[in-house]
Amino acid sequence: MEKEILDTRSRPLRDLRISVTDRCNFRCTYCMPKSVFGRDFAFLPHDALLTFEEIARLARVFAGLGVEKIRLTGGEPLLRRDLEKLVAMLAAIPGISDLSLTTNGSFLANKAAKLRDAGLHRITVSLDSLDDATFRAMNDVEFPVARVLEGIEAALAAGFGPIKINMVVKRGVNEQDVVTMARRFRGPHYILRFIEYMDVGNTNGWRLDDVVPAARIVQAIHAQLPVTPAAPNYRGEVAGRYRYLDGGGEIGVIASVTQPFCRDCARARLSSEGLLYTCLFAAHGHDFRERLRGGATDRDLEAFAAAIWAGRDDRYSEIRGLATSEEPKVEMSHIGG
Repeated sequence: MEKEILDTRSRPLRDLRISVTDRCNFRCTYCMPKSVFGRDFAFLPHDALLTFEEIARLARVFAGLGVEKIRLTGGEPLLRRDLEKLVAMLAAIPGISDLSLTTNGSFLANKAAKLRDAGLHRITVSLDSLDDATFRAMNDVEFPVARVLEGIEAALAAGFGPIKINMVVKRGVNEQDVVTMARRFRGPHYILRFIEYMDVGNTNGWRLDDVVPAARIVQAIHAQLPVTPAAPNYRGEVAGRYRYLDGGGEIGVIASVTQPFCRDCARARLSSEGLLYTCLFAAHGHDFRERLRGGATDRDLEAFAAAIWAGRDDRYSEIRGLATSEEPKVEMSHIGG
């Protein structure tokens, strides 16, 4: 790391989430509902997307500012052709100690080995239920849960592990599956993380009544599979950790709504067309593509990034109930989770 920059709340920049596409083959109701992202929705044209070379160049610039972790997201990142080539480019950047990917798992069976060979360190799979009917209803494209499980098994066979499984819990939809998921993904090969349903973007019809609080999720699991709190692995870890008392591994809960973690947030997000967002709930991004394609030097890009982070004051989750801005927030499908 060449230098460290702090925002207005003394938070360093450590984690860069990079979206490689705004497209997804699922239409999950809490993320890309069909009513908005239908057949006529105008996704970004290919030439608007950052090239792999442009992404890698920005990643090197951000590594020089303290970024140690990079996560590839979407949309569904495995829709981006030859993604393993980008993985190899990012894996070669000095200072990047953790390179991961979040996927819905639909293409993972065919891609896991290539991603591992290219240098990807970790995989997170989004899976909201093991019940096929519930899962099909939530992804809203009739995609079977069995094919996601095949992808997870392929990732394990390729040498990934433990694999993180992310479950967004929505009241009245899949909360009944919490303990079933916990039983299935116990042990050393997995870390199951339960995510409170969040008000990301503007299209998912979020209501506070739909949120199942993390404390209630932990209570439900503890009643069947006793757990105890565990210390965070590092400052700024988003998931609260709990270990099974019988030694059967751990779970995590991401409680952005009921237990905000803005105070230690060290994450920035780069959209697929090169806009940098300093919060998951941001309304506006900062344009790096224009500078990349307009002749900016690496030093220019570094100065631009440093100025953005130094002025950062985001803490949306802490002030959610007091927020007065009516500006539309960027959609989660556009910048990843």
